[in-house]
Amino acid sequence: MRTEDFWQLIDEARAGGGGEPGPVAARAVALLAERDPEDIIGYARHQTRVLAASHKADLWGAAYLINGGASADGFEHFRGWLMTQGRAVFARAVAEPDSLAELPQVRAASLSGEEFSAEQMLSVPWDAYRKATATDLPADRDPVRTPDLNDFWDFDEEDEARRRLPRLAALFVEPPME
Repeated sequence: MRTEDFWQLIDEARAGGGGEPGPVAARAVALLAERDPEDIIGYARHQTRVLAASHKADLWGAAYLINGGASADGFEHFRGWLMTQGRAVFARAVAEPDSLAELPQVRAASLSGEEFSAEQMLSVPWDAYRKATATDLPADRDPVRTPDLNDFWDFDEEDEARRRLPRLAALFVEPPME
């Protein structure tokens, strides 16, 4: 499976899943389970690469601000939600995490306190493989390593948040009045 195919499948799932993370993940499982098992393995490899490429300190800081905190698992689940937003939003957020402040649902969350998480999106290839073959997805023999976050910063430090993520800090460090 090529990168383009990976994101196209997610776009198809988004179109049939109503935009909410749970239905998008369920639709992705259904679509992927219809494919050859090798395609499912390829999807799993791409997902691993996408998650590794997005394992960045400033994106974690953005997730922390938006969700009011983000453990390691919470950051994974946030990136699962970010995958449900499609390739363009995902790529822009990885390159420029502060761009998330432009998303209407993120702006609304600064007032509502909504959190963004899609743990179920992370299990799509395993669920699809099990559905297609009645067996577990084979372990990847060439796993992608998660980058070391040498540039980690204190996400609770408001001045640092304002410096690194000014648009998100404007929304979440000092939330706007209703």
